[in-house]
Amino acid sequence: MPARGPTTYHQKHTTLNVTERIEKPSVKARAARRLTLLIIHLAALFLACCGAPGGKLTTEHSKETPATEVSKAATETADAHDPSAVHRRAIAIDMHADTVQFMLDDGADINQRLTTTHLDAVRMREGGLDAQFFSIWVEPQYYGFKGERAVARADEQIKTVRALAEQHPETWTLATTAEEIRRAAREGKLAALLGLEGGYAIDEKLESVERYYRIGVRYMSPAWTYSVSWAGSSGDTEGRTRGLNEFGRKVIREMNRLGIMVDVSHVSDKTFWDIVETSTKPVIATHSNCRAISDVPRNLTDEQIRAIAKTGGVVSVVFYPAFVEAGWKERKDAVDREIQTLVDEASRRAQGGPSIKRIARDRVREREYARRLSMPGVARVVDHIDHIVKLVGIEHVGVGSDFDGIQATPAGLSSVADLPNLTAELLRRGYTEEDVDKILGGNILRVMEEVERGTQQ
Repeated sequence: MPARGPTTYHQKHTTLNVTERIEKPSVKARAARRLTLLIIHLAALFLACCGAPGGKLTTEHSKETPATEVSKAATETADAHDPSAVHRRAIAIDMHADTVQFMLDDGADINQRLTTTHLDAVRMREGGLDAQFFSIWVEPQYYGFKGERAVARADEQIKTVRALAEQHPETWTLATTAEEIRRAAREGKLAALLGLEGGYAIDEKLESVERYYRIGVRYMSPAWTYSVSWAGSSGDTEGRTRGLNEFGRKVIREMNRLGIMVDVSHVSDKTFWDIVETSTKPVIATHSNCRAISDVPRNLTDEQIRAIAKTGGVVSVVFYPAFVEAGWKERKDAVDREIQTLVDEASRRAQGGPSIKRIARDRVREREYARRLSMPGVARVVDHIDHIVKLVGIEHVGVGSDFDGIQATPAGLSSVADLPNLTAELLRRGYTEEDVDKILGGNILRVMEEVERGTQQ
C-alpha cells in the first residue's frame, strides 16, 4: 500500500471520459426507460379494459386486473437496467479503507460530510455503500514491528471504530458476521467492520490472534509494506525470499480455527503460496489487482488468482492508479522527485507526531498528483474485474477501494459517493444484476459465511 492521504481526482484524464462513458449513456437509458414504461402501461390499460367480460372494467376486476401486474413488471424490467436502482438493491461492501487514521490523528468526524477524506457516512449513503471494513494499520516504521507501541496503536484505532456504533447507534452498527451485515442493511444502518493490515500488533504471540478476534477483527494480512519475522512482504527486499515460518503457519491455522479471514494483499509471492498451502478456509485479497494488466508486486499473477479461487476466496479490486494502469507508477515516481522539496517542507512545518507529519506530506502529494498526472478511469478498474471473471468466474471478485490510503483515485471514483459509476460500467459491459450483486458484496458475504462455519471460539 502506498503512503496515506486524502485526494480528489484529476479532471484532465486521458483513459476514460467519464461524462461520455457514464453520464451520456444514463440519459439514453432514462429515455428508453420512459418509452418502455409508456408502451407497457398503455398495453396494461388495454388489457384492463378489454380483459373483463364485455370489455368493461368492473370494480372487483380492477383489483386483480393484469394492469397492476404488467405495470409492476414494467417498472421492474426498467429498474433492472437502471444503474442506480441495481446498485441500491445490492449489499455493497468495501473491503479496505484507511479512514480511521484520519479520525484518530486528524480529528475527522465521519458522521459529517468531509472534504479531507474519501469516505464519510453522508457519502456512504449517497454512494450506496452498506458496509466498510476499516483498516487497522500500524505503521511499523513509527510504532514498531512488534511490542507495546504497535499493540497500543492498533488498539487505539479499534476503539475509534467501535465508538462509531457506541456513540451513533442510529447510524452505525459494529458487524462481525455476514448476517450482521445483512441485518444492518435491512435496518438502514451502516456496518463498520475491522481488518488488521499487517500482523505487527499480534506481537509475535499466538494468543493475541484470539484477543483481536474477541474485540471484532475479522481479517488480517500477515504483513504490510515491511516484512515481519514470520512472513514476507511484497514491499521490501527481505520479503522476496521470506515465506511463512512455523510460527506464521500456526497464525494461519489459528485464524482458520477462530473464523478470521486470511488476507494476502501485500504479502510476498513466497508467503502467498505458503498461505494457500496452509489455510483450510477461503483466502482473500482485500485490495489487489491483476499483474497481467499492471505488473507491480502488489498485484496478483493469473496463477495466484486461480489459487485464491480454488480455495473459494475472493480478489477485491483496488482503486490506486499505480495498481490499475501500467506505467502510472513510473510517471508518479518522476513527479515525486520533482516535488520532494515541497513534501519535505510540509513535513517540517506540521505540528505533531509522525502520523500527523505523514498526513501533511500526503496532502502535498495529493495536490501535485492532481495537477501533474492524468488518471485512469472507471473502465480501467473494470478491466481488472473482467480479467478475474474470465480467469475464474463471477464468484471470486469483489471491491477493496483503499480509500483514504491513496493520494490519487481513478477519474469517476474520487470518493465513496461515486461507487454507482462502477455499477454503471459493469452494466454497460453486459453484467447482469445478479453479477453486480455478487461483485459488490455477495461474494464476500459467502466467504464470510464459509469462514464462520465450523469455527471454534
